[in-house]
Amino acid sequence: MSEQAAPHTSSTSTPPPPSVNGSAPPPPPPAAAPRRPRLSTRISSMRTGLVVGVLALIVLVIFIIQNARVVQVSFLGLDLRLSLAVALLVAAIAGALLMAAAGTARITQLRRIIRRDRHRGSAKG
Repeated sequence: MSEQAAPHTSSTSTPPPPSVNGSAPPPPPPAAAPRRPRLSTRISSMRTGLVVGVLALIVLVIFIIQNARVVQVSFLGLDLRLSLAVALLVAAIAGALLMAAAGTARITQLRRIIRRDRHRGSAKG
């Protein structure tokens, strides 16, 4: 017990010396090398879009094959007999077109407001 450890006064990143019994804290893990950011190019975006499109086409073909039975569809006085897959796809496409029309109308409305506010701001200044 007559041995005393030297006081730790420096604030460097070197590990402390071993203790009296020979144990020391584990060394810090090595710093990871900085990673370069992954660049997104037009080719990589096109390839990603192509893969997603092919996968969507495969899922669509499976959907059509599994839902090939003919059903009776009545809408606004029209009575049609067509496959269930076609009826569901037509309904999905019609819903997507309606949502696109609503989104386009809202974007047009916001652009008019921005243009009007910009015009008023330039008239004052």
